[in-house]
Amino acid sequence: MKAIVQDRYGSPDVLELRDIDKPVVKDNEVLVRIRAAAVNPYDWHFLRGDPYLVRAMKGLRKPRQAFVAGADMAGTVESVGKDVTRLHPGDDVYGEISAGCFAEHVSVPENRVAPKPANLTFEQAAAVPMAALTALQGLRDKGQIESGQKILINGASGGVGTFAVQIAKTFGAEVTGVCSTTNVEMVRSIGADHVIDYTEEDFTRSGQRYDLLLDMVGNHSLSALRRALTSKGTLVLGGGKGGRWLGPVAKLLRAVSLSPFVSQRMRSFVAKPNREDLELLKELIESGRVTPVIDRTYSLAETPDAIRYLEEGHARGKVVITV
Repeated sequence: MKAIVQDRYGSPDVLELRDIDKPVVKDNEVLVRIRAAAVNPYDWHFLRGDPYLVRAMKGLRKPRQAFVAGADMAGTVESVGKDVTRLHPGDDVYGEISAGCFAEHVSVPENRVAPKPANLTFEQAAAVPMAALTALQGLRDKGQIESGQKILINGASGGVGTFAVQIAKTFGAEVTGVCSTTNVEMVRSIGADHVIDYTEEDFTRSGQRYDLLLDMVGNHSLSALRRALTSKGTLVLGGGKGGRWLGPVAKLLRAVSLSPFVSQRMRSFVAKPNREDLELLKELIESGRVTPVIDRTYSLAETPDAIRYLEEGHARGKVVITV
């Protein structure tokens, strides 16, 4: 099968389209013929080995072994392991795994995938898992979102942000999205009650206070973010930029260590892929309450260009690979 393979750290130029062996299905896995995959910041962190914390997992100077990146996919089940009970060959599925989706086939545990939303194309479905799971679990599990709350989403036009705006509305929240000038109308069109253009206004200095703040950008200090919260508000840190060694993890650790000593709650997390939440997202999507926003689509051979574009930081919603 064809796959995008990485055997050293660097720019997207180190990625190569190669022929490799098709994965072998384990007892609890399904073999999926991938029709589409999605690009996430997760991918270019592993591509560049930046922050260095990534290299502790993959290898210090270079990856310990060549690997195929890509965490999101949608496709059709080709075969199943002997312990698989819910899925069958021919089923269209979508899901998130740790790697392997920039390829024609992937073998994935049954509990990491769910039936594809019937009203989505494969490209649209591939855009959902990592970003939507991050938005859902950040708001529901870490933010403990409630109806009527005032919610602010910093990075509302990005992959996670576009899902967070829509998911927060399904909980009955009053949603404010923060984005650039060119994305104001798009963020408003997906349901935001208020939109702040960060080139014109700094939400941390506006005087407005929010019950819950989901930060996917990391462009403000903890003290500035706390200033935008009510006295009992919750800050959920889901990603963003950081230093060379720990990246955004350093800020996340500071927030968690500070939380016990202040009235506001500060939470950090990494989304956990699971079938139950994928099925919940499927329901939200098929009911029309959540819709993926796709900026650009690339072919498998153009995966380096897709990652390069995402790295620029201006993608509106998701960037998708057609396989």
